[in-house]
Amino acid sequence: MDKKKMTAAMAAVMNYIQTEEEAICMTGVMPGGMPEVPCAPPAPLKLWAVSGRQAQMQMRNLMQMKAFR
Repeated sequence: MDKKKMTAAMAAVMNYIQTEEEAICMTGVMPGGMPEVPCAPPAPLKLWAVSGRQAQMQMRNLMQMKAFR
């Protein structure tokens, strides 16, 4: 039951953040009052970069657990 509540809360927070970002992009003004550069589309996913970062994190995790010397 707690996992369902946590998942629902996280989804609500992410939805709120996305809605705020979209509203800022629509107005073109940042909360500080400075004009914003137009929002760019998200960068394409680079699978080799993601794979490299994942390998680095896994290696660090093994070193922290002292499973790899």
